Amino acid sequence: MYIPIILGTAREGRESEKVARFMLAKAAEFGLESEIIDVRDYRLLATDDTKTSEAAKRLMGVVLRADGIVIVSPEYNHGYPGELKMMLDMLYEEYFGKPVGICGVSSGVFGGARMIEHLVATCARFHMLPTGEVLYFPRVQDLFDENGAVKKEAYHRRAKKFFAVLAEYAEALQSGRDAQS
Repeated sequence: MYIPIILGTAREGRESEKVARFMLAKAAEFGLESEIIDVRDYRLLATDDTKTSEAAKRLMGVVLRADGIVIVSPEYNHGYPGELKMMLDMLYEEYFGKPVGICGVSSGVFGGARMIEHLVATCARFHMLPTGEVLYFPRVQDLFDENGAVKKEAYHRRAKKFFAVLAEYAEALQSGRDAQS
């Protein structure tokens, strides 16, 4: 089962990258094929024709192959980064019936909760199916050691449950996606 992880910020010094790498390792432990899809590799000018760009074609290949998607995104001013929205907007119907798990990241105590509310609505508009099993990474600057390892053991259990639910959705929704193709 292929579940790519979208890293939803291009900021320099992004703490979200630690979360994406943690989730990539957890996906592998769960037996999933995965990779990090970095918004830095899909940035376009706002006026570009996103539907026909080379970036859109690359993203289309990833999304069409995916059995589900994980999005790791920080919360910026109660929302998600603009470059994530622009990347998601490159496609539309390709997302149909794809389950999505969301990981919220913040330097504050809420772990991206407000951003997740906005992103869930956007994913639903794309006809993706948010699993409801989200992971919050509050005070991300304190969650990982200097080697990038998570300091709190509870995140290992939470990630296992997160991927179990996402994989269950992906399996259940596969026949519906097959009927659409």
